[in-house]
Amino acid sequence: MTTVQIISIVVFVVVMALVVSEKIHRTVAALSGAVVLILMGIVTFDEGMESIDFGTLGVLVGMMMFVGIIKASGIFEYLAIKSAKMVKGNPWLIMVVFAVITAVCSAFLDNVTTVLLIGPVTYTVCRLLLDINPIPFFMVEILASNIGGTATLIGDPPNIMIGSAAGLSFFDFLEFDAPCVVIIMVVVTVIFYFMYGRRLHVTEDKKAAVMELDEVGAIHDKKLFRKSVAMIVVVALAFCLHGFFGIEPSTIALTGAAVMFLISGADIEKVVHDVEWTTIGFFAGLFIVVGGMEQTGVIEMAANALVDLTGDNTLLAIIVLVWASAILSSFLDNIPLVAAMAPILVSMGSAGVDVQPLWWALSLGACLGGCGTLIGASANVVMASISNRNGYPISFMEYTKVGFPIMIVCVAIACAYLVVRFCIL
Repeated sequence: MTTVQIISIVVFVVVMALVVSEKIHRTVAALSGAVVLILMGIVTFDEGMESIDFGTLGVLVGMMMFVGIIKASGIFEYLAIKSAKMVKGNPWLIMVVFAVITAVCSAFLDNVTTVLLIGPVTYTVCRLLLDINPIPFFMVEILASNIGGTATLIGDPPNIMIGSAAGLSFFDFLEFDAPCVVIIMVVVTVIFYFMYGRRLHVTEDKKAAVMELDEVGAIHDKKLFRKSVAMIVVVALAFCLHGFFGIEPSTIALTGAAVMFLISGADIEKVVHDVEWTTIGFFAGLFIVVGGMEQTGVIEMAANALVDLTGDNTLLAIIVLVWASAILSSFLDNIPLVAAMAPILVSMGSAGVDVQPLWWALSLGACLGGCGTLIGASANVVMASISNRNGYPISFMEYTKVGFPIMIVCVAIACAYLVVRFCIL
């Protein structure tokens, strides 16, 4: 291992330690790590900029502005009251409904987009209607977004990369990943019940009060409400069809925000001010820190070690790849991990190795691994920021105590599913 590789690993470990300890803000930790790598010459400024996934940042900024505009219509209050009344104010059933909505939407939209839309509705239901702590709901929705996003080609960026490298279609993911995701969601929902459901109680008076609420009366601006509903549908369809038209998700998000500015007359300074810029800064810094390990070959070295360990044993390869990619994706960005693994699997396929099971192992491991820690996926950080902004901070360790065991369960199910499907049936 070279000196630059060691330094890149040390910087990553130190940044992670600072994030976990919460001694300083995670954005300061990530940006400081990025600056250290650039000042030490481990990566140049241009290489650092290339490491930043501006596509992800574009989705984040675009959808944050989009949500900032449409929330003035009262649409989130409307959806909150409607959903609460649908299940007669039962908080456990509300949690299940929101988890299912989050998982399904994450399969067909970007994970970040989904949590940006569901987060404000969740807070409204918990605090304004039922007066209960929203953190368990946010935790469940973070996990549901990662699980649901695993199901389709467009649900999570690693799947888009895998589909492109392996020549897999949208329907291939529905055939191979989606059944596993359904099984996982059922199991995890049962776990959620024992973790949270049995303790979620509200008085009959509060349930009755919820049933008396008028969702239509919660709409502040009916014209903006109608425009918001129409644009949500258009943006959702655009996200679903972006691959067909060759349009980047970031372009869709930013276009949606621009159109909403034009048709709503919203105060751009207020909306831009409300964007979670600390979250944007955290991702930018983290991309550079992880990019340092990518530039120095650390990630590629890890990927090659996985392949060397498994050889041509399909069973062993599935088990090692799904677990290793999941654990690594809990702490690293899964995008560079998949970027390093994809050409290796392509080369193995060209050499006559049956790599189809390995593509699905990589997909399930990399996507489900995002459940493990607060920085495992973009959606995790975004939802934590929403919670924090409303006065309910979710710490790294608080999330990890829940997320990591759930991730282990999810990956265990995925591993068993892959072994049965490709080695037994």
